[in-house]
Amino acid sequence: MTSLLLSGCSVKKLAMNQLGDALSGGGDVFSSDEDPELVGDALPFSLKLMESVLAETPNHEGLLTSLCSGFTQYAYGWVQLDADEIEDEDYDRAEELRERAIKLYQRANRYGMRALEVKYPGFGEALKKDGKSALARVKAEDVETLYWSALSWAGAISLSLDNMDLVGDLAYVEAMMTRCLELDPDWELGSIQSFFITYEMSRMNGEGDPVENATRFFKRAVELSEGKLASVYVAYAESVAVEQQDKELFLAMLNKALEIDVDAYPSLRLNNLLYQRRAEWLLTRLDWLFL
Repeated sequence: MTSLLLSGCSVKKLAMNQLGDALSGGGDVFSSDEDPELVGDALPFSLKLMESVLAETPNHEGLLTSLCSGFTQYAYGWVQLDADEIEDEDYDRAEELRERAIKLYQRANRYGMRALEVKYPGFGEALKKDGKSALARVKAEDVETLYWSALSWAGAISLSLDNMDLVGDLAYVEAMMTRCLELDPDWELGSIQSFFITYEMSRMNGEGDPVENATRFFKRAVELSEGKLASVYVAYAESVAVEQQDKELFLAMLNKALEIDVDAYPSLRLNNLLYQRRAEWLLTRLDWLFL
């Protein structure tokens, strides 16, 4: 009887691991969708299903990373963007949404850090004690997990600038993203390069001219994405053009984003639709953004 029970447990574990593999590898179904609202409605169920499977397979790295990326993207694309767009009409509701986005980013970050802990036990504590040594252990194959863990952390910080404890964690985000850049600078059509477009314009103790640095990352991101990603142009418009008060550049970047044919690149369709929506909203904010 004991051997039968053990066999049953092993079969269940195997089945759960296989389901975890399937769930963590199904991102293309969402990324190629043409209806962001439909995806936004479906994502919570998908994420909760992954959490249910994770409860049975708590060390499944693929699931942990997928949950980190999934919650991060949901927090930005379906919560934070909504908050920005309704702020003028309903400030209190916008603040509620931002608080929710912070919690979703933090939830995402916990999953990402758990994934890194599975592979590198003690990683989180080591990162805060000696970040350079902790990150030196991370390999190129871990860039996806490291990137989403850092991005979710950055998302929470960006909405919590009045929380000095959380803002103080920005140094860890920078260290993690810098390590990603070292390990695989061309990853995912220049996603890491895109992060640094915005980050260079906001970092406190950066070296050199922030505009020159951001522009260098922008040019490389455009090159790696072959101009297919609206997010790259939106990032440059929101960070560099606004900071420089260059309305002409701002308009040019947003128009570039809007000119992208979302159907020409199916795997990027959802991402481009979300950032084109952002571009359209930003075009309504000219009087707020430029003196």
